[in-house]
Amino acid sequence: MTPTLYTHVLDAECYKVRLLAALLGLPLDCVAVDSYPGEETRSEAFLALAPAGTLPVLEAGGLVLCGAPAILTWLAATGDVTEGWMPQDPAPRAQMQMWLGFSQRLSATAGAARLEAMFDMPAPEGALAAAEACLRELELHLAIRAVDDGAWLVGDHPCIADIACFADVALCPDAGLLHDEFPFLRHWLYRLRALPGFLPMPGIHPLHELRAG
Repeated sequence: MTPTLYTHVLDAECYKVRLLAALLGLPLDCVAVDSYPGEETRSEAFLALAPAGTLPVLEAGGLVLCGAPAILTWLAATGDVTEGWMPQDPAPRAQMQMWLGFSQRLSATAGAARLEAMFDMPAPEGALAAAEACLRELELHLAIRAVDDGAWLVGDHPCIADIACFADVALCPDAGLLHDEFPFLRHWLYRLRALPGFLPMPGIHPLHELRAG
């Protein structure tokens, strides 16, 4: 049975799930939910499915998962025959979990600042400055990784933490936070766009469009 993803085309958290599914070649039945401006996630029917009232939500048989980190983990665990998207060794697996946690900081800062800029949804005070601090932290990590020829957040293969962080970083310009000062971060964004099966969304263009520009 094909899993059902409740999603919004402009929601960065939902895009993370659609992106990983595309990279893994996994089909999803996508159900559009008008979370903003329609607030459909506050409807009685949606809250019965997902009491937190947030996207994304994945339904697979009797399983209901809420939130990008949990859904990315499930997709990689059940649909990745290469086992490359979730490190198996304890140390890199723990590092992956650490960067999944970092992705939630990005969502709460860069993601919130973008929603305020685009949809007038109030962001926490200082969200933009905190988002810039997150970008600088990520830039430093990627610079250190590059010293040892590391292209990804963990190990020598992109993992679900790369996907979890990618969307909010790539969409930062929507909030007025540009990538000009972050060369290692820009290269990481390019590498992700170059992956076979990469899926764009509004505001995140495929690599060939960037080259054409």
